[in-house]
Amino acid sequence: MARKPAKPAAKKRSREPVDRITLSVVRGILETTQREMTLSLEKTARSSVFNLAHDYSTALFNAQPEMILQGQDIPIHLGSLIPAMKQVAAFFGDDIHEGDLILHNDPAYGGSHAIDTCMYKPVFYKGDLVYWTVCKGHLTDIGGPVPAGYNPAAKEIYAECLRIPPVKIWDRGKPRHDVLNMILTNMRARRDQEGDFKALIGACQVGERSLIAMLDKYGKETVDAAIDELLDMAERQMRNLIATVPDGTYEGSAILEDAGHGFGDFEIKATVTVKDDNCHITISSPPQIPYFINSYEGNSYSGVYLGLMMFAQLPPPYNEGLYRCVSLDMGPKGTLCNAVEPAPHMNCTTTPMETLTDAVRLAFEKAVPSKVSASWGHANGLNIAGWDKRHDEEYVTMVLATIISGAGATPHQDGWHACGPECCFGALTSGDIELLEHSYPIVIHRYSLMTDSGGAGLYRGGSGTAWEVEPLNGDMTFIMFGEGRRIPAIGAAGAHSQLIDPKVGRLELRKNGETTIIRDNTMAVIKPGETVTNMNPGGGGYGDPMKRPVYRVVDDIRNGLVSIEGARLDYGVVIADAETLKVDLDTTARCRTAA
Repeated sequence: MARKPAKPAAKKRSREPVDRITLSVVRGILETTQREMTLSLEKTARSSVFNLAHDYSTALFNAQPEMILQGQDIPIHLGSLIPAMKQVAAFFGDDIHEGDLILHNDPAYGGSHAIDTCMYKPVFYKGDLVYWTVCKGHLTDIGGPVPAGYNPAAKEIYAECLRIPPVKIWDRGKPRHDVLNMILTNMRARRDQEGDFKALIGACQVGERSLIAMLDKYGKETVDAAIDELLDMAERQMRNLIATVPDGTYEGSAILEDAGHGFGDFEIKATVTVKDDNCHITISSPPQIPYFINSYEGNSYSGVYLGLMMFAQLPPPYNEGLYRCVSLDMGPKGTLCNAVEPAPHMNCTTTPMETLTDAVRLAFEKAVPSKVSASWGHANGLNIAGWDKRHDEEYVTMVLATIISGAGATPHQDGWHACGPECCFGALTSGDIELLEHSYPIVIHRYSLMTDSGGAGLYRGGSGTAWEVEPLNGDMTFIMFGEGRRIPAIGAAGAHSQLIDPKVGRLELRKNGETTIIRDNTMAVIKPGETVTNMNPGGGGYGDPMKRPVYRVVDDIRNGLVSIEGARLDYGVVIADAETLKVDLDTTARCRTAA
């Protein structure tokens, strides 16, 4: 492909160039600062969502505010931080002072979903605002009628959560105990929420301390010049990539399945227009609905940026400079991907974001087919709540282990197992089973990979997971959220599967000796002796499955990733002896030729 001449990045500042060693040192300090903030959250947080699953993200902004470093954390958090930070700063204007600490979760102010709560700390140096340290974390509860925030019955946002527009919880270094008490009083399992609040505050302070030390050592002028260069470096990398894409307009679309709302399936479209080293992305989505899958504009930024970065696969630095050559149009207000009040929204960071991400990625891949890869499994998760008789207190948590799905295959390798969902892109962790059982009155009977869950292909999609739980000493409420229970992860380059049911999400409810399969978002109660098993989809496959080497299919059977039936239906590989896994080569050849 002929490369278009890239226009040089516009110079937005006049400054002296920074020598490479100083640039490297400042970059290293910024990255270390962000990692230290992340580590502080992990080691000081109270809830399992923070300290086991790592469902949080951190970022650094300059005074403008531009994101000067995003952590390699949860992608669906980070894109929305850019508009959210700008709205928070604009809300307070000149009323920002040293020692302030601002809290915010409202999607109407650029937030993602309300249970992702943000702390913003302005950093002052010699009397001037120079930076912001920002932490966003998924609390285990945010008030409202349903534990853990996900209410499939909500018709409007007021039936979901406590909305927190930008508000100071510290004012010039003095904690606002009245405001904090009002917020925490509206949340279940207050001890967990208060502990996680303190972890977010501490992480912001850790970041502030490191940034001030950097300025003391190298001086503000040198550091600012280095940060400007890092922003320009990211911009150059994205512009250079876009310059390789042929000028034109490309469309991608993906289907968001009906997961219980009764409005049917929806199509989300992305139109990418490339001109020289710039691109414009337009999103088309149906009107918003009275169900919790609407996405406000700030959250949709994350889905678009994730789709772009899945295609781009650029090296660091990761900062707002990446998006200077990218303009966005989320479509008319009042649509699924550009929702307005009072649209319910709590499921939006997974649904419809993963579908939006797929649409954007597919549009870019039409422009450059050589960069095509398969979709990751979508989130299909479970929240639990009840009363812990051991401590005589309520418990509530989002079980992040229940949304761990399979990664998509690439042109070079099978998808990773238990690495998704797509919205988190490998940043979530499951945590130790024993620690979850210690934290809550539950027993986890099973946490395993699922046979036949990975999409079939020359390269197989990664396996999804099954998570089975039973309450120990009382009733337990479970709430289902997400989708991917009918339509499997999108394959690429001719990948297709005949065996569909094991590749999609579902929940098995075992009560009174009977097993019920549930595929719609719902809320129910189980007792000791009863179990629910959440089963997650696998990733999509890549390439023609009939071209997958027979020995690799046999290895997959031996490792429990593919069943004998799955080998025959998906790969045309016929096993003659189930004990030895000997292949009937003649029948296999006929099956593969006929496929």
